[in-house]
Amino acid sequence: MKLIIPIASGKGGVGKSLITANLSFSLAKLGHQVIITD
Repeated sequence: MKLIIPIASGKGGVGKSLITANLSFSLAKLGHQVIITD
């Protein structure tokens, strides 16, 4: 099953990149295949 998780905000500097990196790392550690695009 494919799942797309968008992380967005109308404002810069709110931690989107940090949240994306941490979430993708955690999902990969659980055995999921992860692709990040910006």
